[in-house]
Amino acid sequence: MQLVYTFDSQSNSWSIPKITGDYTVRKFRLTAVNHDGKMYLYSGVNKVINNNVTSDVFLNEMVILDTINLSWSKGSLINAPSPRADYDATLLPNDNIIYLGGVSAPPTAYMSNALTLSEVYLYNTINDNWSKKITSGKIPSNRAAFSTVLGLDGQRIIIFGGFFDNSEYLDTTLYVLDLTNFNWYIPKISGQNPNHRRFHKASVIGKYMVISFGFGYNKSVESDILLLDISNNEEYVWTTTFDPSVPNNIIPAPSLPPSSSPSPSSLQPPSSSSQLSNNIPAMAGAIVGSLFCGILLSFGGFFLYKWNKKKQKQRDIIRIKGNENHGHEIIQIPINENSTDHEPIIPAPLVNRNYDHGQEVISTSNDEKISSKTFKSKYFKLLNKN
Repeated sequence: MQLVYTFDSQSNSWSIPKITGDYTVRKFRLTAVNHDGKMYLYSGVNKVINNNVTSDVFLNEMVILDTINLSWSKGSLINAPSPRADYDATLLPNDNIIYLGGVSAPPTAYMSNALTLSEVYLYNTINDNWSKKITSGKIPSNRAAFSTVLGLDGQRIIIFGGFFDNSEYLDTTLYVLDLTNFNWYIPKISGQNPNHRRFHKASVIGKYMVISFGFGYNKSVESDILLLDISNNEEYVWTTTFDPSVPNNIIPAPSLPPSSSPSPSSLQPPSSSSQLSNNIPAMAGAIVGSLFCGILLSFGGFFLYKWNKKKQKQRDIIRIKGNENHGHEIIQIPINENSTDHEPIIPAPLVNRNYDHGQEVISTSNDEKISSKTFKSKYFKLLNKN
């Protein structure tokens, strides 16, 4: 058989792609992780036959299949974990792949070969390098053949099942690793706990960790498919009801602790078209609301400005009414723009040197003629009044 096959889900058909490169080694008991069109295939087992004796050889390699350009390549092994099989791995939001557990040598009895989860390994797909993290907390017993998924918030991973060789405490078969501090804990769980299983697979669909197939359970009483509702980090729920809607609490993951060589890319969680479409109405509503508020503020500011300007004009006009020679005379003295209500600036009158009956006549801005004596009297009255 060929090493690689492709399945077209639209035409429901299989094909064999032509891949460049000279990789021909067959291997199994490994977990493939897909990221940006590349499949990362670490370690695994190859069967070798010598003198009619078949043996398992644990491979020390990181093989990368470019599914876009259809080519093989290999990744770095510097600081990589020991060759292993039956481990599990999952992609993190910061372009790292986390590798956990497994077995490290051809086992004579699986119960004695499972690897510890007190340490995990990170492979950075951008920088092509490895780093190791030491874990703490309620560390699960050594195990292999379990399943791993990334939580909805991108800050924790959840593992289920597997085989293990440490019965130090009652194993619940479900653990969570907090990626912000690499601390293990046992989450609160409700619903009917399923039987233990191993060599199964799990993935996230909607708000569920969907676990499929494997060994160790009674198929006559338990479904091949298990559903764990992981939408509430305070309490996970085993359920038999599937709601296909996308949960609203899937949020962008915050920055995780960087590896020894942090990725230059931004820490964004895996996105989907359904999440994007759910956000479009909210974005449109926010934009329309902002524009509407801006228009209201503009009109409000304009009318407030006009009203204030009108009131200012009214304050700028000071009328002084007097009665002289049995008649009414009005002097209008405009206030300068830069003046205040408390300190009016009164312009100097224009003096007309034409004398009427021995009195000097002064012309104001409204072309009315009053005597200098009358003007001075009214002028000082105005000053005293203000």
